[in-house]
Amino acid sequence: MVSQLVEDTNNNLLEIKDLQVYFPIHEGFILRRKVNDIKAVDGVSMHIKPGETLGLVGESGSGKTTVGRSIVQLQEPTAGEILFRGQNINHLGGRDKKELRRKIQFIFQDPYASLNPRMTAGSIVGEPMTVNKLVNSKGEYRDRVAELFVMVGLNPAMASRYPHEFSGGQRQRIGVARALSVSPELIVADEPVSALDVSIQAQLINLLLDIREQMNISFLFVAHDLSVVRHMADHVAVMYLGKLMEMGPKNELYEDPLHPYTRALLSAVPVPSPRLEMQRERVVLEGNVPSPINPPSGCVFHTRCPMAIDECRQVVPEFREVNPNHWVACIRV
Repeated sequence: MVSQLVEDTNNNLLEIKDLQVYFPIHEGFILRRKVNDIKAVDGVSMHIKPGETLGLVGESGSGKTTVGRSIVQLQEPTAGEILFRGQNINHLGGRDKKELRRKIQFIFQDPYASLNPRMTAGSIVGEPMTVNKLVNSKGEYRDRVAELFVMVGLNPAMASRYPHEFSGGQRQRIGVARALSVSPELIVADEPVSALDVSIQAQLINLLLDIREQMNISFLFVAHDLSVVRHMADHVAVMYLGKLMEMGPKNELYEDPLHPYTRALLSAVPVPSPRLEMQRERVVLEGNVPSPINPPSGCVFHTRCPMAIDECRQVVPEFREVNPNHWVACIRV
C-alpha cells in the first residue's frame, strides 16, 4: 500500500481551505429533527510552512480550539479541506491515518485532565513509541524515555511517578514529552500555558521555543493571550465568531493592526510602564459575543465594532490581502 502522505510541492506543511465545522441542533425526544447549526468554524483558510509557528488567537468561543481539533482528527469537519503536505487528510483511513497521527501531535490545555492517572509518567511518554513501533527493545525504550525527560527539563528518575505527584507545570512538560516521543512534524498546542502561573508560563514558552529550534517542528499555537503569542509565533491569525478577522506577520500585525477587533485585543494587553499605559489609546468593546447559532448578518463583528457603518450590517467582508502576506476582513480598511 502506497502512503497518501507524500511530499507537498507548494512548500506548505499544512494548508486549510475554507474549513467549516458546524454542530447540528436537534429538537424532540423521539423524532429528532435538525433545527439549526452552531457555526463553530465558518470558512477559515490558513497555512503553516515547515519550521514555522502560527499563533491563533481570539476570545473564548471564537472557534480556535475547534480548528486545532479538526487538524488532529479529533473533530470531523463539516466542509473544506485540510491538506498535510499537499494531501487532504479528512478521508484518510487505516495505515495512512495512523501515520498522520504520528506526524501531527496535540498538546492539551489542561495538564491535570490530559494525563492518565493510572499510568506512570514514563509509560505516558513511552506509550506512543510502542504503539507506533519506534523502539526495538526495552533498553532502547528506557533510553528514549530518559532522553525525552531531560529534553523537557525533568529528571529521568521521576519516570516511575504518577501524574498526581507532579505540579501543573511538570505535568504539562510530560504532555510535551509525550508529543515529542514520535518525532512529529507539526504540534497543535491548545492554550498550553493558560492553566499555569505566569512564571511557569515563561519557562514553558522558552522550552517550546528551544524545541522548535532544535527539532525544526512547526506549531499551531492556540491562545487567547496576545502577549504570550508574541513570544512564540512567526505569524498571527485572529478569529472572531468562527471567522478570521486578520492574519499576517507577527511584527506587522502587532505594530500596525488593521482590523478594529485586533486593535481592541492589543489595547487590552498590559504595558509594564505606567506612563505608557496612561498615554496609549484604549479600544473598549461594548456588548457580548453574539451566539454562533444565529450570527449577525454582514460582518459578524459589526454589533461590537466602533467603526461599523450601515454597509457592515449587509456586506460580508472579503478576507483579502491588503499588504504582502497581511490579510484582513473589513470593508473599512
